[in-house]
Amino acid sequence: MRAMTLSAALLFSAAIPSFAQDASRTQTLADIKTELGQVQGEIDGLRSELKASGAAGLQRAGGSSALERMDSMELSLSHLTDRVEELENKINRVVADGTNRVGDLEYRVCEMEKGCDISKLGATKPLGGGDASTTPSVNAPASDSATDSPDLAINEKSDFEAGKAAYEKGDYASAADLLATFKETYPGSPLMGDAMYYRGDALSKEGDTANAARAWLAGFSADPTGKRAGDNLLALGKALGQLGQTSEACTTLGQVGTRFPGSSAAMEAQTARQNLNCQ
Repeated sequence: MRAMTLSAALLFSAAIPSFAQDASRTQTLADIKTELGQVQGEIDGLRSELKASGAAGLQRAGGSSALERMDSMELSLSHLTDRVEELENKINRVVADGTNRVGDLEYRVCEMEKGCDISKLGATKPLGGGDASTTPSVNAPASDSATDSPDLAINEKSDFEAGKAAYEKGDYASAADLLATFKETYPGSPLMGDAMYYRGDALSKEGDTANAARAWLAGFSADPTGKRAGDNLLALGKALGQLGQTSEACTTLGQVGTRFPGSSAAMEAQTARQNLNCQ
């Protein structure tokens, strides 16, 4: 039964591109993001189940390609989640800009009308309805809570620092183990992008390129717009190239320049693409 469950789940990778098209038109972007998060959780659970089943379970699930297919699913989910977030940000900017323009018109009309008290105009209702206090301003984008005021659990920072310290001392095996425990203990941590970057590099230095790639993928998926996102995506692309997955490597490295133009990661990704003879 477990093998059948895993195989059916892996087949979901082929359906990911049509996910958004098949979703109900009444769903909000927040609903879709929640569902994507739930799918990510299912993938994590299946990965753990697959590893726990041992060699026999891995063979029944499709052999060594099973984990690679799950990685492909995870990367596709990450790209889709990022596209949803991009769309949400664009909509927010349009709403904010439109609301500001309507408010300006109301102010100007009031100035022209006799007896109109500008002080009583109040806040302009945002386009599409909703609460004006929650409408984002195009001139003041929302801050990154993970950077400005992270909400950390007890021992979360110290556990991260312990893994980082082991990495900096060159104890890469311990660093990888500590940061793996951090990932399991603090899912959704604002430090996850950094934690998985260091874990990936530690595993890479230990010669475990495949699991290093998975760590960088997890880091990018956890925070696709954070300060480590470009580094994680770059490292993932390079690792895919080392693993012989040239097509996936070229696509991933190309995304670095698209998502983070002008960054050092983008320039390094361009060099890596040239070395792989990407078209």
